[in-house]
Amino acid sequence: MKKYFVQYKPFLLFLASFFGTYILLTFLYQFFLNGFENGKVDAITRMVAINTEEVISWVYQSSYIVESDNAPFFTVFFQNKSVAQIVEGCNGISVVILFISFIVAFSGSLKSTLLFIFGGSLIIYILNVLRIVFLIVLLYYFPSQSHLLHGVLFPLIIYGLVFVLWVIWVNKFSKYAK
Repeated sequence: MKKYFVQYKPFLLFLASFFGTYILLTFLYQFFLNGFENGKVDAITRMVAINTEEVISWVYQSSYIVESDNAPFFTVFFQNKSVAQIVEGCNGISVVILFISFIVAFSGSLKSTLLFIFGGSLIIYILNVLRIVFLIVLLYYFPSQSHLLHGVLFPLIIYGLVFVLWVIWVNKFSKYAK
């Protein structure tokens, strides 16, 4: 048995650091969410909704968001029509947690790891806001395609970006790149 632990040590260390980081960050995020009253939108989702409203308003003036009085979401109105709701799951934090867990599991130097985590998380956040903006516009014009757009195409885009960032990290910056 010891022979297998020695043989698979890099893989086992990867799994331990990946899942350890993932569980820790998920626990911390849940602790953060528990700090908000039931029925209230958390600060990150609020920021995503406000940024989404701002980006949409650059092109379309008749768009706005309204916070629900009794549930934790924002309703997005596009061209004065209710098109979508922004809920906690839309804020992209679960994707960022997954991204960070992988980077930590394949860590490089402390400086490059922290910089890549910060830069990658920022890129994911920006792409997520743009993803929501495009999703809202497309749902307005193609409401019958909501499953394809929301359930397939746009998750593919955000997870595709995370995969590209992981490949860049492993090949250029991680301790395995050399």
